[in-house]
Amino acid sequence: MFDVKDKPKMVERAMLVGLYFDKKEKKNSQELLDELIELVETLKISIVKAGLFFVREKKTRLLLGSGKAQEIKEIVKKNECDVLIFDEILSPGQQRNWESELGNILVIDRQEVIIDIFAMRARTQEANLQVELARLNYNLPRLQKAWSHLDRQRGGGGVTQRGEGEAQLELDQRMVRNRISTVKRELNQVIQIRKTQRKRRIKIPLPSAAIVGYTNAGKSSLLNRLTNSTIFVEDQLFATLDPTTRRLSLPSKKVVLLSDTVGFIRKLPHDLVDAFKATLEEAMIADFLIHVLDASSPSAIDHYETTLSVLKSLGANEKKMIVVLNKMDLIPSSIAKKTQKLRFPDAFPISVKENEGIDALLRVIDSELTQQVQIMKLKIPHSRYDVIHKVYINGQIGYEKHLSDGVLLTVTIPNRLVSFLEPFLLSSSVN
Repeated sequence: MFDVKDKPKMVERAMLVGLYFDKKEKKNSQELLDELIELVETLKISIVKAGLFFVREKKTRLLLGSGKAQEIKEIVKKNECDVLIFDEILSPGQQRNWESELGNILVIDRQEVIIDIFAMRARTQEANLQVELARLNYNLPRLQKAWSHLDRQRGGGGVTQRGEGEAQLELDQRMVRNRISTVKRELNQVIQIRKTQRKRRIKIPLPSAAIVGYTNAGKSSLLNRLTNSTIFVEDQLFATLDPTTRRLSLPSKKVVLLSDTVGFIRKLPHDLVDAFKATLEEAMIADFLIHVLDASSPSAIDHYETTLSVLKSLGANEKKMIVVLNKMDLIPSSIAKKTQKLRFPDAFPISVKENEGIDALLRVIDSELTQQVQIMKLKIPHSRYDVIHKVYINGQIGYEKHLSDGVLLTVTIPNRLVSFLEPFLLSSSVN
Protein backbone atom coordinates (compact mmCIF):
# COMPACT_ATOMS: atom_id res chain seq x y z
CA MET A 1 0.00 0.00 0.00
CA PHE A 2 1.44 3.39 -0.93
CA ASP A 3 1.72 6.41 1.35
CA VAL A 4 -0.90 9.09 1.10
CA LYS A 5 1.76 11.67 0.23
CA ASP A 6 2.69 9.71 -2.89
CA LYS A 7 -0.80 9.88 -4.37
CA PRO A 8 -0.51 13.38 -5.89
CA LYS A 9 2.37 12.07 -8.06
CA MET A 10 0.07 9.37 -9.42
CA VAL A 11 -2.81 11.58 -10.50
CA GLU A 12 -3.09 14.49 -12.94
CA ARG A 13 -6.78 15.17 -13.62
CA ALA A 14 -9.17 15.69 -10.74
CA MET A 15 -12.91 16.13 -10.38
CA LEU A 16 -14.05 17.77 -7.17
CA VAL A 17 -17.47 17.10 -5.67
CA GLY A 18 -19.20 19.28 -3.09
CA LEU A 19 -22.46 18.20 -1.48
CA TYR A 20 -25.19 20.03 0.40
CA PHE A 21 -28.09 18.34 2.17
CA ASP A 22 -30.13 21.46 2.95
CA LYS A 23 -30.87 24.08 0.27
CA LYS A 24 -30.21 26.80 2.84
CA GLU A 25 -26.61 25.56 3.02
CA LYS A 26 -25.88 25.93 -0.71
CA LYS A 27 -23.89 29.16 -0.38
CA ASN A 28 -21.82 27.84 2.51
CA SER A 29 -21.17 24.57 0.68
CA GLN A 30 -19.99 26.50 -2.39
CA GLU A 31 -17.52 28.42 -0.22
CA LEU A 32 -16.23 25.14 1.18
CA LEU A 33 -15.88 23.72 -2.34
CA ASP A 34 -13.93 26.83 -3.37
CA GLU A 35 -11.70 26.21 -0.36
CA LEU A 36 -11.21 22.59 -1.45
CA ILE A 37 -10.13 23.89 -4.86
CA GLU A 38 -7.38 25.90 -3.12
CA LEU A 39 -6.37 22.85 -1.10
CA VAL A 40 -6.10 20.61 -4.17
CA GLU A 41 -4.22 23.29 -6.12
CA THR A 42 -1.72 23.38 -3.25
CA LEU A 43 -1.02 19.72 -4.07
CA LYS A 44 -0.31 20.71 -7.69
CA ILE A 45 -3.15 18.51 -8.99
CA SER A 46 -4.92 19.80 -12.09
CA ILE A 47 -8.66 20.33 -11.57
CA VAL A 48 -10.68 19.66 -14.73
CA LYS A 49 -14.12 19.81 -13.12
CA ALA A 50 -15.68 20.93 -9.83
CA GLY A 51 -19.38 20.47 -9.14
CA LEU A 52 -21.81 21.15 -6.30
CA PHE A 53 -24.65 18.64 -5.90
CA PHE A 54 -27.81 18.71 -3.79
CA VAL A 55 -28.53 15.45 -1.94
CA ARG A 56 -31.83 14.92 -0.13
CA GLU A 57 -30.46 12.38 2.31
CA LYS A 58 -27.19 10.63 3.00
CA LYS A 59 -26.89 7.05 1.76
CA THR A 60 -24.76 4.39 3.38
CA ARG A 61 -23.18 2.87 0.27
CA LEU A 62 -22.01 5.89 -1.75
CA LEU A 63 -23.07 8.79 0.51
CA LEU A 64 -25.54 9.88 -2.18
CA GLY A 65 -28.25 8.20 -4.24
CA SER A 66 -27.75 6.11 -7.38
CA GLY A 67 -29.01 8.85 -9.72
CA LYS A 68 -26.51 11.45 -8.51
CA ALA A 69 -23.79 8.79 -8.38
CA GLN A 70 -24.41 7.90 -12.03
CA GLU A 71 -24.27 11.59 -12.99
CA ILE A 72 -20.88 11.97 -11.27
CA LYS A 73 -19.56 8.76 -12.89
CA GLU A 74 -20.45 10.06 -16.35
CA ILE A 75 -18.71 13.40 -15.72
CA VAL A 76 -15.60 11.60 -14.44
CA LYS A 77 -15.41 9.40 -17.55
CA LYS A 78 -16.22 12.21 -19.96
CA ASN A 79 -13.39 14.35 -18.59
CA GLU A 80 -10.98 11.40 -18.33
CA CYS A 81 -10.36 12.08 -14.64
CA ASP A 82 -7.99 9.86 -12.69
CA VAL A 83 -9.00 11.07 -9.23
CA LEU A 84 -12.36 11.92 -7.66
CA ILE A 85 -12.19 14.13 -4.57
CA PHE A 86 -15.12 14.63 -2.21
CA ASP A 87 -15.49 17.69 0.02
CA GLU A 88 -16.84 15.35 2.68
CA ILE A 89 -15.39 12.71 4.97
CA LEU A 90 -15.92 9.33 3.31
CA SER A 91 -16.10 6.16 5.37
CA PRO A 92 -13.64 3.41 4.36
CA GLY A 93 -16.57 1.45 2.93
CA GLN A 94 -17.82 4.38 0.84
CA GLN A 95 -14.31 4.96 -0.49
CA ARG A 96 -14.02 1.29 -1.52
CA ASN A 97 -17.47 1.32 -3.10
CA TRP A 98 -16.70 4.38 -5.19
CA GLU A 99 -13.40 2.95 -6.41
CA SER A 100 -15.20 -0.29 -7.28
CA GLU A 101 -17.78 1.71 -9.28
CA LEU A 102 -15.14 3.75 -11.13
CA GLY A 103 -12.52 1.08 -11.83
CA ASN A 104 -8.95 2.38 -11.86
CA ILE A 105 -9.81 5.84 -10.58
CA LEU A 106 -8.56 6.99 -7.19
CA VAL A 107 -11.18 8.30 -4.74
CA ILE A 108 -10.14 10.45 -1.78
CA ASP A 109 -11.84 12.92 0.55
CA ARG A 110 -11.15 16.32 2.06
CA GLN A 111 -9.51 14.70 5.09
CA GLU A 112 -6.89 12.92 2.97
CA VAL A 113 -6.17 16.10 1.00
CA ILE A 114 -5.45 18.00 4.20
CA ILE A 115 -3.19 15.23 5.50
CA ASP A 116 -1.28 15.33 2.19
CA ILE A 117 -0.74 19.09 2.53
CA PHE A 118 0.38 18.76 6.14
CA ALA A 119 2.88 16.12 4.98
CA MET A 120 4.24 18.54 2.37
CA ARG A 121 4.55 21.41 4.86
CA ALA A 122 6.02 19.60 7.88
CA ARG A 123 9.63 20.60 8.55
CA THR A 124 10.52 19.64 12.11
CA GLN A 125 10.69 16.18 13.66
CA GLU A 126 7.61 16.92 15.74
CA ALA A 127 5.49 18.03 12.78
CA ASN A 128 6.57 14.99 10.74
CA LEU A 129 5.66 12.64 13.57
CA GLN A 130 2.30 14.36 13.99
CA VAL A 131 1.53 14.01 10.28
CA GLU A 132 2.58 10.36 10.28
CA LEU A 133 0.33 9.65 13.26
CA ALA A 134 -2.65 11.27 11.53
CA ARG A 135 -1.95 9.33 8.33
CA LEU A 136 -1.61 6.00 10.14
CA ASN A 137 -4.89 6.53 12.00
CA TYR A 138 -6.55 7.44 8.70
CA ASN A 139 -5.12 4.49 6.79
CA LEU A 140 -5.69 1.74 9.38
CA PRO A 141 -9.40 1.16 8.64
CA ARG A 142 -8.68 1.46 4.91
CA LEU A 143 -6.12 -1.34 4.65
CA GLN A 144 -8.74 -3.82 3.50
CA LYS A 145 -8.94 -2.42 -0.01
CA ALA A 146 -5.20 -2.86 -0.49
CA TRP A 147 -5.54 -6.64 -0.28
CA SER A 148 -9.00 -7.22 -1.74
CA HIS A 149 -7.45 -8.59 -4.96
CA LEU A 150 -5.88 -11.40 -2.95
CA ASP A 151 -9.18 -12.21 -1.26
CA ARG A 152 -10.70 -12.84 -4.69
CA GLN A 153 -8.03 -15.50 -5.31
CA ARG A 154 -9.16 -17.60 -2.34
CA GLY A 155 -10.18 -21.14 -3.22
CA GLY A 156 -12.77 -23.36 -1.59
CA GLY A 157 -12.44 -24.98 1.81
CA GLY A 158 -13.85 -24.73 5.27
CA VAL A 159 -14.95 -21.52 6.85
CA THR A 160 -11.96 -21.67 9.19
CA GLN A 161 -9.49 -21.35 6.32
CA ARG A 162 -7.97 -17.95 5.71
CA GLY A 163 -7.09 -16.61 2.32
CA GLU A 164 -3.79 -14.93 1.53
CA GLY A 165 -5.42 -11.49 1.53
CA GLU A 166 -7.00 -11.98 4.94
CA ALA A 167 -3.75 -13.18 6.48
CA GLN A 168 -1.79 -10.34 4.92
CA LEU A 169 -4.43 -7.85 6.10
CA GLU A 170 -4.00 -8.99 9.70
CA LEU A 171 -0.23 -8.67 9.42
CA ASP A 172 -0.53 -5.18 7.97
CA GLN A 173 -2.98 -4.07 10.64
CA ARG A 174 -0.63 -5.32 13.34
CA MET A 175 2.29 -3.51 11.71
CA VAL A 176 0.32 -0.26 11.49
CA ARG A 177 -0.85 -0.51 15.11
CA ASN A 178 2.73 -1.17 16.23
CA ARG A 179 3.92 1.83 14.24
CA ILE A 180 1.18 4.00 15.78
CA SER A 181 2.43 3.02 19.24
CA THR A 182 6.03 3.77 18.23
CA VAL A 183 5.15 7.16 16.75
CA LYS A 184 3.16 8.09 19.87
CA ARG A 185 6.20 7.26 22.05
CA GLU A 186 8.56 9.22 19.80
CA LEU A 187 6.14 12.14 19.68
CA ASN A 188 5.83 12.13 23.47
CA GLN A 189 9.63 12.29 23.76
CA VAL A 190 9.76 15.26 21.40
CA ILE A 191 6.97 16.98 23.34
CA GLN A 192 8.87 16.45 26.60
CA ILE A 193 11.96 18.03 25.04
CA ARG A 194 9.84 21.02 23.97
CA LYS A 195 8.44 21.31 27.49
CA THR A 196 11.99 21.39 28.85
CA GLN A 197 12.92 24.08 26.33
CA ARG A 198 9.79 26.00 27.30
CA LYS A 199 10.75 25.84 30.99
CA ARG A 200 14.14 27.28 30.10
CA ARG A 201 12.40 30.01 28.14
CA ILE A 202 10.12 30.79 31.09
CA LYS A 203 13.23 31.25 33.24
CA ILE A 204 13.87 34.23 31.00
CA PRO A 205 10.82 35.81 32.60
CA LEU A 206 9.02 37.21 29.61
CA PRO A 207 5.28 37.25 28.95
CA SER A 208 4.10 35.53 25.78
CA ALA A 209 1.47 35.97 23.08
CA ALA A 210 0.39 33.53 20.35
CA ILE A 211 -0.78 34.56 16.88
CA VAL A 212 -3.76 32.42 15.90
CA GLY A 213 -6.26 32.44 13.05
CA TYR A 214 -7.57 30.80 9.93
CA THR A 215 -5.04 29.44 7.46
CA ASN A 216 -3.60 32.00 5.04
CA ALA A 217 -4.84 34.97 7.09
CA GLY A 218 -1.34 36.46 7.26
CA LYS A 219 -0.10 35.26 10.66
CA SER A 220 3.50 34.57 9.62
CA SER A 221 3.65 37.84 7.70
CA LEU A 222 2.48 39.71 10.80
CA LEU A 223 5.11 37.97 12.95
CA ASN A 224 7.79 38.95 10.42
CA ARG A 225 6.58 42.55 10.31
CA LEU A 226 6.40 42.97 14.09
CA THR A 227 9.73 41.28 14.89
CA ASN A 228 11.71 42.05 11.71
CA SER A 229 12.11 38.31 11.14
CA THR A 230 12.22 36.21 7.98
CA ILE A 231 9.85 33.35 8.84
CA PHE A 232 8.76 31.28 5.83
CA VAL A 233 5.79 32.99 4.18
CA GLU A 234 3.85 31.70 1.20
CA ASP A 235 0.42 32.61 -0.16
CA GLN A 236 -0.85 29.05 0.23
CA LEU A 237 -2.88 27.13 2.77
CA PHE A 238 -0.99 25.67 5.73
CA ALA A 239 2.30 27.34 4.82
CA THR A 240 3.23 27.20 8.53
CA LEU A 241 2.98 23.97 10.52
CA ASP A 242 5.76 24.37 13.08
CA PRO A 243 5.52 26.90 15.92
CA THR A 244 8.02 29.74 15.69
CA THR A 245 8.78 32.10 18.57
CA ARG A 246 10.47 35.50 18.34
CA ARG A 247 11.16 38.37 20.76
CA LEU A 248 9.13 41.50 20.19
CA SER A 249 10.40 44.79 21.63
CA LEU A 250 7.54 47.21 22.28
CA PRO A 251 7.51 51.03 22.28
CA SER A 252 7.66 51.02 26.11
CA LYS A 253 10.83 48.88 25.93
CA LYS A 254 8.95 45.90 27.33
CA VAL A 255 9.65 42.58 25.64
CA VAL A 256 7.11 39.86 24.79
CA LEU A 257 7.67 36.44 23.23
CA LEU A 258 5.49 36.19 20.10
CA SER A 259 4.66 32.78 18.60
CA ASP A 260 3.21 31.83 15.22
CA THR A 261 0.86 28.82 15.08
CA VAL A 262 -0.65 26.49 12.49
CA GLY A 263 -3.70 27.91 10.75
CA PHE A 264 -7.17 26.55 11.41
CA ILE A 265 -9.62 25.42 8.74
CA ARG A 266 -13.25 24.32 8.54
CA LYS A 267 -13.82 20.55 8.52
CA LEU A 268 -10.37 20.03 10.01
CA PRO A 269 -9.97 16.25 10.53
CA HIS A 270 -10.27 15.29 14.20
CA ASP A 271 -7.13 13.16 13.96
CA LEU A 272 -5.18 16.24 12.92
CA VAL A 273 -6.62 18.35 15.73
CA ASP A 274 -5.49 15.69 18.21
CA ALA A 275 -2.14 15.17 16.51
CA PHE A 276 -1.37 18.89 16.41
CA LYS A 277 -2.38 19.75 19.97
CA ALA A 278 1.29 19.91 20.88
CA THR A 279 1.92 22.39 18.07
CA LEU A 280 -1.02 24.45 19.31
CA GLU A 281 0.27 24.41 22.89
CA GLU A 282 1.73 27.85 22.21
CA ALA A 283 -1.84 29.14 22.14
CA MET A 284 -2.72 27.28 25.34
CA ILE A 285 0.19 28.62 27.44
CA ALA A 286 0.29 32.16 26.03
CA ASP A 287 -0.66 35.06 28.30
CA PHE A 288 -2.88 36.43 25.54
CA LEU A 289 -3.78 35.76 21.89
CA ILE A 290 -3.61 37.82 18.70
CA HIS A 291 -6.38 36.54 16.42
CA VAL A 292 -5.67 37.46 12.78
CA LEU A 293 -8.53 37.57 10.26
CA ASP A 294 -8.39 38.01 6.50
CA ALA A 295 -10.65 41.06 6.22
CA SER A 296 -10.95 40.62 2.45
CA SER A 297 -12.49 37.14 2.74
CA PRO A 298 -16.28 36.89 2.36
CA SER A 299 -16.13 34.06 4.90
CA ALA A 300 -14.34 36.07 7.59
CA ILE A 301 -17.11 35.48 10.14
CA ASP A 302 -17.05 31.70 9.53
CA HIS A 303 -13.26 31.75 9.82
CA TYR A 304 -13.53 33.65 13.10
CA GLU A 305 -16.02 31.14 14.52
CA THR A 306 -13.95 28.16 13.32
CA THR A 307 -10.88 29.46 15.11
CA LEU A 308 -12.83 30.10 18.31
CA SER A 309 -14.25 26.57 18.11
CA VAL A 310 -10.80 24.98 17.87
CA LEU A 311 -9.47 27.21 20.66
CA LYS A 312 -12.39 26.08 22.82
CA SER A 313 -11.51 22.44 22.19
CA LEU A 314 -7.98 23.26 23.40
CA GLY A 315 -9.21 25.11 26.49
CA ALA A 316 -7.75 28.42 25.27
CA ASN A 317 -10.96 30.24 24.33
CA GLU A 318 -11.21 32.30 27.52
CA LYS A 319 -7.83 33.98 27.16
CA LYS A 320 -7.62 37.69 26.48
CA MET A 321 -7.72 38.15 22.71
CA ILE A 322 -6.74 40.99 20.41
CA VAL A 323 -8.62 40.65 17.10
CA VAL A 324 -6.80 41.97 14.02
CA LEU A 325 -8.37 42.59 10.59
CA ASN A 326 -5.52 42.04 8.14
CA LYS A 327 -5.46 42.66 4.34
CA MET A 328 -7.59 45.80 4.61
CA ASP A 329 -5.79 47.01 1.47
CA LEU A 330 -7.63 44.31 -0.52
CA ILE A 331 -11.10 45.58 0.40
CA PRO A 332 -12.24 47.61 -2.63
CA SER A 333 -14.41 50.36 -1.15
CA SER A 334 -14.78 52.48 1.96
CA ILE A 335 -18.32 51.14 2.42
CA ALA A 336 -17.05 47.57 2.46
CA LYS A 337 -14.38 48.54 4.99
CA LYS A 338 -16.99 50.13 7.25
CA THR A 339 -19.14 47.01 6.95
CA GLN A 340 -16.25 44.79 8.03
CA LYS A 341 -15.52 47.06 10.99
CA LEU A 342 -19.18 46.85 12.02
CA ARG A 343 -18.95 43.06 11.96
CA PHE A 344 -15.87 43.16 14.20
CA PRO A 345 -16.22 46.42 16.19
CA ASP A 346 -13.39 45.63 18.61
CA ALA A 347 -10.93 44.58 15.92
CA PHE A 348 -7.89 46.57 14.80
CA PRO A 349 -7.66 47.11 11.01
CA ILE A 350 -4.20 46.65 9.52
CA SER A 351 -2.40 45.78 6.32
CA VAL A 352 0.84 43.90 6.86
CA LYS A 353 1.69 44.25 3.17
CA GLU A 354 1.28 48.04 3.16
CA ASN A 355 2.59 48.45 6.73
CA GLU A 356 -0.64 50.18 7.76
CA GLY A 357 -1.91 50.09 11.33
CA ILE A 358 1.19 48.28 12.66
CA ASP A 359 2.23 51.08 15.03
CA ALA A 360 -1.29 51.22 16.46
CA LEU A 361 -1.28 47.44 16.92
CA LEU A 362 2.06 47.63 18.77
CA ARG A 363 0.53 50.16 21.16
CA VAL A 364 -2.43 47.84 21.76
CA ILE A 365 -0.09 44.91 22.48
CA ASP A 366 1.92 47.17 24.78
CA SER A 367 -1.23 48.18 26.64
CA GLU A 368 -2.34 44.56 26.99
CA LEU A 369 1.07 43.56 28.29
CA THR A 370 0.87 46.28 30.93
CA GLN A 371 -2.27 44.63 32.27
CA GLN A 372 -0.43 41.31 32.60
CA VAL A 373 2.30 42.49 35.00
CA GLN A 374 3.02 44.78 37.94
CA ILE A 375 6.18 46.49 39.16
CA MET A 376 6.83 45.75 42.83
CA LYS A 377 9.46 46.93 45.28
CA LEU A 378 10.25 44.14 47.69
CA LYS A 379 12.38 43.43 50.74
CA ILE A 380 12.85 39.70 51.17
CA PRO A 381 14.68 38.24 54.23
CA HIS A 382 17.71 36.04 53.59
CA SER A 383 15.82 33.26 55.38
CA ARG A 384 13.25 33.22 52.58
CA TYR A 385 15.51 32.06 49.79
CA ASP A 386 12.53 30.17 48.33
CA VAL A 387 10.78 33.49 47.67
CA ILE A 388 13.92 35.09 46.22
CA HIS A 389 14.32 32.07 43.92
CA LYS A 390 10.69 32.32 42.76
CA VAL A 391 11.12 36.01 41.96
CA TYR A 392 14.24 35.33 39.92
CA ILE A 393 12.53 32.59 37.93
CA ASN A 394 9.28 34.46 37.24
CA GLY A 395 10.20 38.15 37.27
CA GLN A 396 12.34 40.73 35.52
CA ILE A 397 14.82 42.26 38.00
CA GLY A 398 15.19 46.01 37.59
CA TYR A 399 17.08 46.83 40.80
CA GLU A 400 18.84 44.69 43.41
CA LYS A 401 20.66 45.53 46.63
CA HIS A 402 21.86 43.13 49.34
CA LEU A 403 21.45 44.34 52.93
CA SER A 404 22.33 42.66 56.22
CA ASP A 405 18.70 41.76 56.89
CA GLY A 406 17.51 40.94 53.39
CA VAL A 407 17.50 41.74 49.68
CA LEU A 408 15.91 44.86 48.15
CA LEU A 409 14.42 44.19 44.73
CA THR A 410 12.47 46.13 42.15
CA VAL A 411 10.86 43.53 39.92
CA THR A 412 8.32 43.29 37.11
CA ILE A 413 6.19 40.32 38.08
CA PRO A 414 3.18 38.52 36.54
CA ASN A 415 -0.15 39.40 38.17
CA ARG A 416 -0.62 35.81 39.30
CA LEU A 417 2.23 36.20 41.84
CA VAL A 418 1.25 39.59 43.27
CA SER A 419 -0.73 38.21 46.24
CA PHE A 420 2.07 35.74 47.04
CA LEU A 421 4.61 38.60 47.27
CA GLU A 422 2.46 41.15 49.11
CA PRO A 423 3.92 40.24 52.57
CA PHE A 424 7.31 41.45 51.30
CA LEU A 425 6.01 44.59 49.62
CA LEU A 426 7.60 48.00 50.21
CA SER A 427 5.61 49.79 47.51
CA SER A 428 4.10 48.93 44.14
CA SER A 429 2.88 50.57 40.99
CA VAL A 430 1.26 49.40 37.81
CA ASN A 431 3.45 50.02 34.80
